[in-house]
Amino acid sequence: MKVSEGNYSIESLKLECGEELHNVTIRFHVLGEIEKNPERVVWICHAFTANSNPSDWWPEMVGPGRMFDPDIYPIVCANILGSCYGTTGPTSINPQTGKPYLRDFPLVTFRDVAEAHQRLKQYLNIQKLWMLIGGSIGGFQAMEWECEYPGTAENLILIATAAESSPWVKAFSQSQRLAILADQTFDGINPDGGKCGLKAARSIALLSYRGRSSYNLTQQDSNPNQLFNYKACTYQDYQGEKLVRRFDAYTYYTLSLMLDSHNMGRGRISAVEALKRIRSNTLVVGIDSDILFPVEEQRFLARHIPNAVFSEIHSQFCHDGFLIEYQQLTDIISNFINLNH
Repeated sequence: MKVSEGNYSIESLKLECGEELHNVTIRFHVLGEIEKNPERVVWICHAFTANSNPSDWWPEMVGPGRMFDPDIYPIVCANILGSCYGTTGPTSINPQTGKPYLRDFPLVTFRDVAEAHQRLKQYLNIQKLWMLIGGSIGGFQAMEWECEYPGTAENLILIATAAESSPWVKAFSQSQRLAILADQTFDGINPDGGKCGLKAARSIALLSYRGRSSYNLTQQDSNPNQLFNYKACTYQDYQGEKLVRRFDAYTYYTLSLMLDSHNMGRGRISAVEALKRIRSNTLVVGIDSDILFPVEEQRFLARHIPNAVFSEIHSQFCHDGFLIEYQQLTDIISNFINLNH
């Protein structure tokens, strides 16, 4: 499997918030070779803290012999604006000050991401995507892109996502931001600041990703007489520390604001009217136990995107089921492809 990575530069990008980013870098990966099969390019939009190499974070779906085999389907994934894996974000140098943006990084939205990725698609000389796919906030990106540029993809797959970030989602985001803001080192001066706050924020986020059913399945203690050092508690510590080693608080804070801003209906009369613009063959996938983006939100998408179909994954792993239930997801996508081709 050939893997290549690169940086795409944008001299100036006008943001939806009205500000402008200069000297923008978009980090991307190409798995396989686009020129060998340009009619079958799959563009994967990554989730919240992921990078632009989907074989890293979706290994059961992407790779030789998997659903998305790069030798059959050339795969492109780009790191989103505001992230910390090579694309311009809060830890990047602000060309106007010569210092990292940190807390001065402007609000970016998924429409800004869609615009950046549209330019990257043109740079890569891709005429039309065979498939555009995203789970969670990857679905936000994919929806916005196809809405802004109808016909971008022949096939659109939206997994565990929604037309708008609900008040429930925003409450989780704000709780995570409060945890970061409570860390006095998150001061907008120290690039390494906010690590303790980030650990706490990740712990809060995990509750929304995994939910009660997942914790009760995987974090039971074997000793009924135990008084401390519970498995669920050490799991929270471990996951928080794991993220701190690969992420930063400023990026996390910025991306949480972008997540909250997602609303397909903003400036488009309504979400329903926005979804009507989508022209792709569309598959919407929900997870029956998801508490972050419940199944009714995917059913809404399928109801209002023209000719969309809906499928449901059964899982005890809640929102994270889209990363874990790879066999169900493979079967669902395979059936969808066979139905449309």
